[in-house]
Amino acid sequence: MADYDVIVIGAGNGGISCAALLAKQGRKVLVLEQSDRVGGCCSTFVKDGYHFDVGASIVEVIYPIELAFKMLGTEFQKEVELIPCDPIYSYIFRDGSRVNYPLSLEGTAEVIGKLNEADGKQWYKLADYFAEMMKQTIEAFFTSPANNMVDMLKMVAKNPGILKFLPLFATSYQDVIKKYFKDEVVQQTMSFQSFYCGLPPELAPGFIALIPYSEHEGIYYPRGGMIQIPEAFRRIGESLGMELRFNAKVDKVLVRNRRAEGVRLADGTEITSKLVVSNVNAKKLYLEYIGEEHLPWINRVGMKSYEVSMSCMMMYVGCDYRPPLEAHHSLTIGPLQMMNDFWYNEYKNGQIPEDVYGLICWPTESDPALAPEGHHVLNIMGMGPYRLQGQSWDEEKMRVAEKFINELSKFAIPDLKDHVTVLEVSTPVDFERRLLSPGGAIYGLQMDIPAQAVFRPASRSKCIKGLYLTGASTHPGGGVPSTIASGLIASTLIEKYEK
Repeated sequence: MADYDVIVIGAGNGGISCAALLAKQGRKVLVLEQSDRVGGCCSTFVKDGYHFDVGASIVEVIYPIELAFKMLGTEFQKEVELIPCDPIYSYIFRDGSRVNYPLSLEGTAEVIGKLNEADGKQWYKLADYFAEMMKQTIEAFFTSPANNMVDMLKMVAKNPGILKFLPLFATSYQDVIKKYFKDEVVQQTMSFQSFYCGLPPELAPGFIALIPYSEHEGIYYPRGGMIQIPEAFRRIGESLGMELRFNAKVDKVLVRNRRAEGVRLADGTEITSKLVVSNVNAKKLYLEYIGEEHLPWINRVGMKSYEVSMSCMMMYVGCDYRPPLEAHHSLTIGPLQMMNDFWYNEYKNGQIPEDVYGLICWPTESDPALAPEGHHVLNIMGMGPYRLQGQSWDEEKMRVAEKFINELSKFAIPDLKDHVTVLEVSTPVDFERRLLSPGGAIYGLQMDIPAQAVFRPASRSKCIKGLYLTGASTHPGGGVPSTIASGLIASTLIEKYEK
């Protein structure tokens, strides 16, 4: 007799949402989380009264999240208070000038039109195209499994309008942006979003160009920090009987005759179950937790062929003044080609970037309660490679963080360096240590075309019976809505196949 019906490894968004949904099905569920809190990258920690988000900074494309809560018998907005963010972005250039894009399509068209009249009109064409794409594809892509080609054919048969957008899979993000916009400054304001799939504009697939439009359908910040989303799943799951254990690191998945039968913890404790759901990186799962000896040769080769996604460093800054910013999200950016050059010349060569490019998140603009009165929180993301050439992140991280803050003080956040009261830094190496994410990967596995949908590790394992996958390294990929969608998909597959 197994100890549990299901053991879920990891309480990130994918794992905790799946666990809650499985508890709703009436299953006896145990969640094992190696850290002291839920959420993984979508979490929040507190230092000296400042609440810092670990990685994820907003939530958008909320349809799959709403559906997951609906399946749990409630509503997303009842469980988590969402604060709308408007403007969507403030783009800060090296000379200190700014371009702010408001939530409304009309307002953004007006801003773009002031930069280039023709591009202002083109904005509506891009918006119309991707609005139709969202209507045709979001529900299908985020709620349907993609375990094999049959699943993909079913997805298309159910939503034939998807076929219209197939050309996006044969072009790049950069090509799409250049097709619509000719002004270099306008292109520049659209350059960074490609990194939301972990790739530069030249390499990111064309369908990622959906993001500059999708953000205008609404981006939100959860009051109380990003951890409120996984905490809501935890709260509901536990009310349904789900059990959650913190500081419980899994060492191995117990496999017999290519069937998952439970897990072994790092302290040697073995816990048995009928099913295992993994929210850890798929490469780590198969090659370490399961072990190559349990995998057919083709699965061993395939798993080793995957590349983990890009990494980054995060600077968590508490300050004793109101930073002179104009939006919840600000971007310090460069032209499209400069973003590509950074990738090839610095990131891929293990170099710390010379220029300060990245995302500045200002959570206390949306929720002042996240810092002591009169103080503010900034979460600053800078792109950085996992392996530094001839340098150590442990030795360099504070120097790099101080350089970022000093540079940002010159053109993006005047006087910041004189008002820092708390500074914490997480490098790619730190993310690997704390979140057990190989290479500090923030999107699990690379999200180029050869690792999308049916080409990603399957939600229902093809080589280990009773094993299911959630999280960024399975379909539909990285990001808050995507990982929650993975939990939804895994739970529906279990309901279908595991009576």
